Amino acid sequence: MYSARRAMAAAAAAAALAGISTTSSLPLKHGLSLLPASSVNSTSHYSSSFIRFRRNYAVSAFSNENREYVIVGGGNAAGYAARTLVEHGMADGRLCIVTKEPHAPYERPALTKGYLFPLDKKPARLPGFHTCVGSGGERQTPDWYKEKGIEMLYADPVVNIDIEKQTLTTDSGKLLKYGSLIIATGCTATRFPEKIGGNLPGVHYIRDVGDADSLISSLEKAQKVVVVGGGYIGMEVAAAAVGWKLDTTIIFPENHLLQRLFTPSLARRYEELYQQNGVKFLKGAFIKNLEAGSDGRVAAIKLEDGSTIEADTVIIGIGAKPAVNPFEKVGLNTNVGGIQVDGLFRTSIPGIFAIGDVAAFPLKMYDRIARVEHVDHARRSAQHCVKALVTAQTSTYDYLPYFYSRVFEYEGSPRKVWWQFFGDNVGETIEIGNFDPKIATFWIDSGKLKGVLLESGSPEEFQLLPQLARSQPVVDKSKLEKASSVEEALEIAQASLHV
Repeated sequence: MYSARRAMAAAAAAAALAGISTTSSLPLKHGLSLLPASSVNSTSHYSSSFIRFRRNYAVSAFSNENREYVIVGGGNAAGYAARTLVEHGMADGRLCIVTKEPHAPYERPALTKGYLFPLDKKPARLPGFHTCVGSGGERQTPDWYKEKGIEMLYADPVVNIDIEKQTLTTDSGKLLKYGSLIIATGCTATRFPEKIGGNLPGVHYIRDVGDADSLISSLEKAQKVVVVGGGYIGMEVAAAAVGWKLDTTIIFPENHLLQRLFTPSLARRYEELYQQNGVKFLKGAFIKNLEAGSDGRVAAIKLEDGSTIEADTVIIGIGAKPAVNPFEKVGLNTNVGGIQVDGLFRTSIPGIFAIGDVAAFPLKMYDRIARVEHVDHARRSAQHCVKALVTAQTSTYDYLPYFYSRVFEYEGSPRKVWWQFFGDNVGETIEIGNFDPKIATFWIDSGKLKGVLLESGSPEEFQLLPQLARSQPVVDKSKLEKASSVEEALEIAQASLHV
């Protein structure tokens, strides 16, 4: 098969040398493409009709036959980028994916939700949540990649890039050639330093399946669980620990849960729900160090105020940082972190792109640079980037911030919780509803509806949220405040769309 592809490439090269014109896209200095250069700020489009050719490189010189496109990463963004290349007929024999994980790309949100459920409550397992099943697409198992002619290099992270030669070096020493490179390396968990016990047995971080498997092994034997961090990870892991019927405590330095998004009033509702499920909270607490027991495993958490909390299992969920190594030389954004890209996810280096968590991109509707750690952005940025790369699409990415969480969804739970937020959490807030059965929070700035959060809404109500957040209608604040129910408040907001 490779010989046939090489013959076709040689024929294309001969045609190009004979004077046939080509449509331009990205440059490749070392012979995989005849393409002119463009800068990160260029508005020139990417076309799928260009003619590519290969020079007489020895096949053995590179570990990937598929040299035209290389994706680095094994998460959501990588899987959705692969699917989009397949949809455009650009993957078979042209795409290589290299990942540090031993698995094909999968839907990572499951790791802190269904994957952590007790074993008798039907926990999620691979291949059940390989991409792109999370958005209703075909499940992309390892066999799917084989069937689509995509070369997969597992458990071998990239450790170096040579921009001039357009090559990547992996940890095992493989040399990979790329024409267009898509960086989809995501994030790594922020860890406690080793000197304060951050690497003790029984201390867990969650970024991949291996991490989740290790945590489950601890939960099976645990009695006292402490979750450090009051954000998404902390809330979801604590809810899962409740399903195991474990003594669970959440510790965080802020005044309330999910301080970056929740208002104090909204956070109080969720905290009450967790407390009803037996979860204890320790707010405004700062950790000095983690202490080991006689067996070498974590046994307690010592706080700055001198107090000690017993724990045989500790989960650290204090945030993440973009996995930019070894791509720092591509160009970083020092304000939001990550690799700087434009509205088509092009970096400052022609032929190199960055998508998903690692990309610092222009958030068009709010006119600022942002880096979003969310599965929805991972999917959409991958699709937008690839379409710009292989078609004539020139429209810039116009993302509407979206966040959600689902907790207590295991069998036997007295109440399953699912909230969604769209937009920007700026301005003053109006809260409607009593949380049971539902609650809504509206963010209003200069009279305009900027963001909205809904807990336990109907499918139709959830579908309304992005319309409201993107349109940013002028709303009658006093009328909204007088709404007697969430349903009435949403009707008032919806009516403002037509004013």
